[in-house]
Amino acid sequence: MAFASSVSPSYSLPNLSSKPRKILTAPNKIHHFTLLQNTPIFRIGCDSKLQGRNSLNFNISASATTTDTLLDEALEKAQLSKGGTWSIHKFGGTCVGTSERIQNVADIVVKDESERKLVVVSAMSKVTDMMYDLIFRAQSRDDSYIIALDAVLEKHKSTAIDLLQGDDLANFLTRLHKDINDLKAMLRAIYIAGHATESFTDFVVGHGELWSAQLLSAVVRKSGIECSWMDTRDVLVVNPTSTNQVDPDYLESSNRLEKWCSKNKSDMIIATGFIATTPQNIPTTLKRDGSDFSAAIMGALLEAGQVTIWTDVDGVYSADPRKVNEAVILEKLSYQEAWEMSYFGANVLHPRTIIPVMKYDIPIVIRNIFNLSAPGTMICQTGDFGNIDDQTVGSSVKGFATIDNLALVNVEGTGMAGVPGTANEIFGAVKDVGANVIMISQASSEHSVCFAVPEKEVKAVSAALESRFRQALDAGRISQVAVIPNCSILAAVGQKMASTPGVSATLFNALAKANINIRAIAQGCSEYNITVVVKREDSIRALRAVHSRFYLSRTTIAMGIIGPGLIGATLLDQLRDQTAVLKEKFNIDLRVMGITGSKTMLLNDTGVDLAIWRDDQKSKGEKADLQKFVNHIRGNHFIPNTVIVDCTADSYVASHYHEWLRRGIHVITPNKKANSGPFEQYLKLRTLQRQSYTHYFYEATVGAGLPIISTLQGLLETGDKILRIEGIFSGTLSYIFNNFAGKRAFSEVVKEAKEAGYTEPDPRDDLSGTDVARKVIILARECGLKLELSDIPIQSLVPEPLKDSSPEEYMHQLPQYDQDWSKQRQEAEATGEVLRYVGVVDVVNKKGTVGLRRYKKEHPFAQLSGSDNIIAFSTQRYEKQPLIVRGPGAGAEVTAGGVFCDILRLASYLGAPS
Repeated sequence: MAFASSVSPSYSLPNLSSKPRKILTAPNKIHHFTLLQNTPIFRIGCDSKLQGRNSLNFNISASATTTDTLLDEALEKAQLSKGGTWSIHKFGGTCVGTSERIQNVADIVVKDESERKLVVVSAMSKVTDMMYDLIFRAQSRDDSYIIALDAVLEKHKSTAIDLLQGDDLANFLTRLHKDINDLKAMLRAIYIAGHATESFTDFVVGHGELWSAQLLSAVVRKSGIECSWMDTRDVLVVNPTSTNQVDPDYLESSNRLEKWCSKNKSDMIIATGFIATTPQNIPTTLKRDGSDFSAAIMGALLEAGQVTIWTDVDGVYSADPRKVNEAVILEKLSYQEAWEMSYFGANVLHPRTIIPVMKYDIPIVIRNIFNLSAPGTMICQTGDFGNIDDQTVGSSVKGFATIDNLALVNVEGTGMAGVPGTANEIFGAVKDVGANVIMISQASSEHSVCFAVPEKEVKAVSAALESRFRQALDAGRISQVAVIPNCSILAAVGQKMASTPGVSATLFNALAKANINIRAIAQGCSEYNITVVVKREDSIRALRAVHSRFYLSRTTIAMGIIGPGLIGATLLDQLRDQTAVLKEKFNIDLRVMGITGSKTMLLNDTGVDLAIWRDDQKSKGEKADLQKFVNHIRGNHFIPNTVIVDCTADSYVASHYHEWLRRGIHVITPNKKANSGPFEQYLKLRTLQRQSYTHYFYEATVGAGLPIISTLQGLLETGDKILRIEGIFSGTLSYIFNNFAGKRAFSEVVKEAKEAGYTEPDPRDDLSGTDVARKVIILARECGLKLELSDIPIQSLVPEPLKDSSPEEYMHQLPQYDQDWSKQRQEAEATGEVLRYVGVVDVVNKKGTVGLRRYKKEHPFAQLSGSDNIIAFSTQRYEKQPLIVRGPGAGAEVTAGGVFCDILRLASYLGAPS
């Protein structure tokens, strides 16, 4: 048995001078190449006169070709027309994955009104993988490669039958069967040898592009449009490099393109992507995802007006839309921005695609073949972007990308400083094991060098470094080679970052506020990107946090509501009514991810429907579990910012605030128990909150919706000195004493307040004065006083004999004490005064009191109505005339409103527009 396979055609080359010629291989880089007059052509043949199963002789011969004189003369007379009349289209594998999609591609290119078109196509979807699998099976001596090859044949045969008919179908099938037979011979040789050379592999896998180009050209011709199909191995010449890449030979490729076009007169060319040839005419490829690169090279060779890359997404996103739901399509990117984003793994382009088009300022447009209405993303020079002064911090960062599954390697030691060649030694060792360094960070002191490598390579890197620096490690000149696993890189990309102050600060601030620790930082002097390394588990949260902070998406906050009682339920209704407005006008997205009471909780991964939360809690609720509830709220990696809103008055819930803040969960509450509890616990809580970027807001603990805490904090932060705070802090007691006038009995007013809902179910909870005392303690501690609740003398309004009775018995017995209350009121009225229940913080004397006081009728405290609160701040600035805050201080609506204000204040701190 004997068989032969022709790997490449015999190309006719023009006479070329041996004088070095300048060609462009990368932006601003000129290389010199010497091209010989006669380039040898290699033919690979297989001789199967076998002595045994594993014996195979390969005969490789080189024959010099003569110059095609007639073609040279023709070229001298007719030069290839180049320039903006040419448009380049590239269609990826998904675009030509089925017969319907190939027809769709044909329709698009036929309708394109460009004067001249060159269309680059990839292999049909999955075909390249199938071809690589054929090689793997054959060299593994797995007979199933024959069946797998039949599947490749059937895929293309059935596609051709769907699309073509008559002579077009017959001609394609004839070529297809011939190619399949050649491949069987080639794969048989590989099967026998048990090994496939790189040239053999490239020859086999390149067939997918040949078939898709032939199919598409035949379909286009069916529309009555003249077109030719191009095997780009006849045109593109590349030089393999030592880094598994190829460098295009633009001069030789240009000459071959001139010759090809002189033979094939057509204004539409369907060309194969991915494949090319070496200077020795040996088939090769542009490596994985090389079809984009092919299109860019052809665009440069033709100096085309535009290169359009057709894919299955609407354009380049500001972040991976699978990780950031609010990612937006970027209208324009500079070449450098696209380059950076592709390096960091964004689904933009093959990283080298941009190089060929930059010389001629050829724009690249990324478009979605499945959504023709989307304009896509244009990649071009920055000069097309308008005035840089018009750009804001938000637009200075174009997008964000992440690389996961990395490890940091840190080489450090005092003996490294000032020692020449240390970095060379480090990265020489890394190179020896073939590892890829993704990022490098070095302190200016030269005390340490830190770099990131793929996690799968870190073990070999670490071993190589320890071996290379064994003597230095033993001597202590290098202290350690440390490996930090489970890392991810987050990169912010934008060409205008270089001219916009505060970008780094904004980026780091966003990460800090999302409670994300940065492990390493790198930024080049060009400032096209800022790169940070974070824990892999924080990668998505970090991405969402920075994306949101730069106004590319809404400020999104995951919320957990504890205590859906009167205040909690009112807050949920307020959130329901205001959520849409906050999203539309203020870019704030508040999502209640869970609601829990003492017995039942409702959890949702995307957000509770606040229109029906009461019904859902009954039908879908589960047994309340505070730890599970908090883990659910905090565990949503798609939302970087998390807040627990405690609407209870429960000490047990308040005891968890410190743990939640430590975990990076913000806390908002009207619950007074934490700030008025044991001083040591309060101090520990506030110290943690002040030392972190986690926020703890509690405005509604004093004065419900009135700005009491924020006013006090504002005075202190601006340097004012508080002398005294005096106020009516209880809406219930305010109502009672505002209405305890004339001939009304005290018990009658208390009953009225209870029936109106101003008191707790047991009015003694209000009349005992403990609630007012807690508010006094909270304000005293804000002023720096180290007081416990037990340090506050409280005048209780509950008669001693009635303290231990039931609520019903208390209300029944209360009228017995009306005479005593009437006497106190009459004594006050006799001197032109009224009774008010007041809390006092005496900062000067470092004490607080709670009790009944008398005030002249012209005093502001005497002029209240309803359930209003009033608080007077006496300070160095407001000593003669105190600063007074007055307004409703009780009721679910105003208390829930105070909590809502704290939520919006948190959103503002986290980056929402103010």
